[in-house]
Amino acid sequence: MEIRTLFADNLRKHRLQRGLSQEELAHQAGLDRTYISSLERCVYAASIDVVAKVAAVLEIEPHELLEPKVSQPD
Repeated sequence: MEIRTLFADNLRKHRLQRGLSQEELAHQAGLDRTYISSLERCVYAASIDVVAKVAAVLEIEPHELLEPKVSQPD
């Protein structure tokens, strides 16, 4: 899986788990809502600083936004 897609999927998953809209996440991270939307759609690649800002709002470690999905055993 491409790193942008992995980041986008993890960003969306963690944002929804925290019950945040794109607007709320963007506001708390000091970013624009359209930028969050673009990240989740793989339009843009996030800088390391943006990864850190978003992770802080989501209350996770930055590396968690880049971790591959772990398969669940059947």
